[in-house]
Amino acid sequence: MTHASVHIQIAPESAPTTPCWFAEVAIMAQVLKTYGLVNLIETKVRFARVRFDHYELIDFVAVLIGYALSGEPSLQAFYERLAPFSEVFMALFERNRLPHRSTLSRFLGALDQPSVEALRSVFADDLVARTPFGSPPGGLWDRLGQHWLVIDVDGTKQAARQRALPQTKELPAPRRRFEQVCAKGYFGRKRGQVGRTRTTVLQPYTHQWMGTFSGSGNGDYREEMRHALQAITTYATAFALPLSRVIVRVDGLYGNTVPVKEILSSQCGVIGRSKEYTWLDLPEVQTRLQSPPDAQVTHPESGTIRDLSDCLAVPLTPTGPVVRLLVATHPAGDHQPAIGVVRKETVYELFYTTLPPHAFTASDVLHLYLHRGSFETVLSDEDQEQDPDRWVSRSPCGQDCWQIISQWMWNLRLELGQHLTPTAMRLMEFSPAPVAEPAPVAEPVPVAEPAPVAEPAPVAEPISYGPPQWARRSFTIGFAGSDFVLQPDGTLRCPADHPLTVQERRPERNGSLRVVYGARACHCRPCPRRSQCQEAATTSKPRQVSAVFWPASSPSPGACETREKPALLPAPHPVIWGDWPRCSLRRQWFQLLRSQTIMLPSATVQQGMNKDSNPPERQTRSQRAHWRLSWNERLARNARSSSAPPLAITLHGLPATFAQVFGFALVAAA
Repeated sequence: MTHASVHIQIAPESAPTTPCWFAEVAIMAQVLKTYGLVNLIETKVRFARVRFDHYELIDFVAVLIGYALSGEPSLQAFYERLAPFSEVFMALFERNRLPHRSTLSRFLGALDQPSVEALRSVFADDLVARTPFGSPPGGLWDRLGQHWLVIDVDGTKQAARQRALPQTKELPAPRRRFEQVCAKGYFGRKRGQVGRTRTTVLQPYTHQWMGTFSGSGNGDYREEMRHALQAITTYATAFALPLSRVIVRVDGLYGNTVPVKEILSSQCGVIGRSKEYTWLDLPEVQTRLQSPPDAQVTHPESGTIRDLSDCLAVPLTPTGPVVRLLVATHPAGDHQPAIGVVRKETVYELFYTTLPPHAFTASDVLHLYLHRGSFETVLSDEDQEQDPDRWVSRSPCGQDCWQIISQWMWNLRLELGQHLTPTAMRLMEFSPAPVAEPAPVAEPVPVAEPAPVAEPAPVAEPISYGPPQWARRSFTIGFAGSDFVLQPDGTLRCPADHPLTVQERRPERNGSLRVVYGARACHCRPCPRRSQCQEAATTSKPRQVSAVFWPASSPSPGACETREKPALLPAPHPVIWGDWPRCSLRRQWFQLLRSQTIMLPSATVQQGMNKDSNPPERQTRSQRAHWRLSWNERLARNARSSSAPPLAITLHGLPATFAQVFGFALVAAA
């Protein structure tokens, strides 16, 4: 029974509550206008078609932005929740009326590919327009202290279920709603008869999306990879990062020779798992497998012990390219392994990379590839918060438009979260620095008296090598080995400013060591100095240079006896990974906004709900004749009128520094 001091009343008048996500939409609209993105979309992304009433592309983009931020389960639920506040919502983007849901559906169904690519271009430019996380935004530092940027490329799938329809002569052929956007394919554990595959590109340090490219069914993974490489190249160029220091991390889908060659042709590095097990039959690999392994790694969860054999230079085809191949082996169990091939009761797994061996050991390469599992957690967070794979349109271009906007809002949430609670980059020791262990000292041999006691064995000292000895210049005009400059990281630089990495190390007479450096075919073939460097423009192999290193204690033949002893190389560093938190920036952002009060002008909202838009009383000759309107005239049809009453929206809970950055007015303290 209710207490006597509590009186509950009911008012018949409707007074809908403000949606919890409306504050975030208001701030996002102001941020987009501050950055000039609304104007860019209006001027660069243009699409005209009939049956859209007075609406333009920016009107539909505003609806999709609100839908992505709202987290509502469907467009219908979003429209129902937005209906009492439609005028205020559109006024945030300087627009007048909210498009009907059916009009939005027709727009997405009619959208063409050039408009989608224009929107994708604005999204890519905005990704590098600001640096809230610093420049460069995170990265990987190898054992020589050099900076690398790892980019993840992976796909995700969405399945659609279809009813079984009878097909007889008496019935017309059935028409499926998903026949344009979906096709049959492999969808793993997701239920459905048809589906769509989406290739995503992730920057794993700030967890920002760099692009999304999709296709029906299993998709065209090679074409989507070309688009992904183009997005990666644009990103690296904007931050002045050399492409040779950008590593594309992929899964086994790209583990064949052809996809690897396409990735290497972009001048980016690569690390991935291979499913081309015929590489095990290459002579270089068979020779290496006969020697002891380079390292042994134990998986912390499964306990699987892998022996790692590092093949430094393996040509994938007779004409290249040459990659570093890592062979991981472990004993076969009772069941058929899900990954790898079984030969003679041993499971073989292949990993390929272009990372230099002096900067990353064999275990570093394996750990760096297995670390790509963090990509799945980002996809899971995206599915829970925004679910960009849900069906918004039944056309490919409409679905792509929605997914681009969804990723855009994800990136802006991270950026605004960094502005709200600035967080420094966190550093993690990805792999510790190797500890040099001294050679074991031999213990005295227990013998009877008066036999002498064996002395301890001398401790082996590390071998220090002198400067490289290059081969003499040949009788032709080609470049000699001394024309290639040795870099601090152990690589060479050719006269055309391309890198040559170490491909082979082999001991020779008198304790000397010969190191063979090799260039990449994608650098040599289009090089304008190829005929001078390789003395023939018809050869298909890249340039190689070899150098002989003599121990510092024993001078090389013909060398001066008074040669100075070179300094020892510095101790290697640990591998460092620098990134930002994956969840806290976003969740602190929208949890704060959804727990604070937003005050809307209710009288203006109710007035806008009851106001009917009447057509103008007078028409111009061009309007009467239905002439085509200019782009500015089209935008002006649904623009918010300059005579409309101003709307005052008050947001609580945000700091004053945040308001000053984005031009928000501050409420005077009472």
